[in-house]
Amino acid sequence: MDRLCLMRVGVLTGGGDCPGLNAVIRAVVRRGIQEFGLEFVGFRDGWRGPLEADTVPLDVHAVRGILPRGGTILGSSRTNPFKEGGPGRNGVERIKDNLAGLGVDTLVAIGGEDTLGVAARLHQQGINVVGVPKTIDNDLSATDYTFGFDTAVNIAMEAIDRLHTTAESHHRALIVEVMGRHAGWIALHAGLAGGANVILIPERPFEIDRVCAWVEHRFQTRYAPIVVVAEGAYPANEDLSLTTGQLDAFGHVRLGGIGQLLADEIEKRTGKEARCTVLGHIQRGGTPTAFDRVLATRFGLAAVSAVHDEAFGAMVALRGTEIVRVPISEGTRELKLVPVERYAEAEVFFG
Repeated sequence: MDRLCLMRVGVLTGGGDCPGLNAVIRAVVRRGIQEFGLEFVGFRDGWRGPLEADTVPLDVHAVRGILPRGGTILGSSRTNPFKEGGPGRNGVERIKDNLAGLGVDTLVAIGGEDTLGVAARLHQQGINVVGVPKTIDNDLSATDYTFGFDTAVNIAMEAIDRLHTTAESHHRALIVEVMGRHAGWIALHAGLAGGANVILIPERPFEIDRVCAWVEHRFQTRYAPIVVVAEGAYPANEDLSLTTGQLDAFGHVRLGGIGQLLADEIEKRTGKEARCTVLGHIQRGGTPTAFDRVLATRFGLAAVSAVHDEAFGAMVALRGTEIVRVPISEGTRELKLVPVERYAEAEVFFG
């Protein structure tokens, strides 16, 4: 691209919202304008924005004061361009035509596995894209941490802290269901930090009878048990349905409530009263922690530098304490799951 030409950059946020998205947007825009002389436009609601040419102005004034805000000022969605057709044009052609019509040279796509998977495929088809990894589940490969994870863990930890006292007051087993479809990072970290008695993660199917044995053992110590379970955890050798049968635009099954199932089974098998608390979207909302604000800001600064360097097809990532560039395809190649030694250590402690 001719350096004499003003580069116009589109920014979008896709998938589930999480704390830190606005910090990325702010860093991209402020550095891009003030240091590199770039021009920006925001696309509304993830990939729906480029598909429908739905934009908002994005300048320094637009990003002022958004650093501590949760969510995303651009909106988000789970739109999949590769499943969008149209009269004579598929989703990719619509995006190319709309970008050309808006004079957008490059996209900064901020998202998780699905959003960045689309970005990688669009780059292969000739669209300039730079990726920023985002997921509270912390399950993207190629980066040590993603912003939003620390906030989600702290929210879950605080909930567990509060539930200890009510569990002991009423002599109940309390089950805390947290996010984590395929990876149990939130459950593991929040459970360890909150002093949970049982932690159940998707990486290892659990035995309900064994969970009940742990619950009964905890009651024998005159304390009430806390069970932390990731939404994607599931029991081994049990004929129990945990899905609703519904699929989203990327083919993900919507899960059906492992926390309540556990509460019901614990009551039935132990005779002890059990209650379930599903944290759900509470983990996504609110202001980001200091760690997530800093990480998100560093990601944004690095992403706009990649745009300036025309390092298209790259994704920024945290390796140790450094921000590096990796191919977007590397970031979405496989999910980063909790390794066996981590949950083995937890089982020794809690078993």
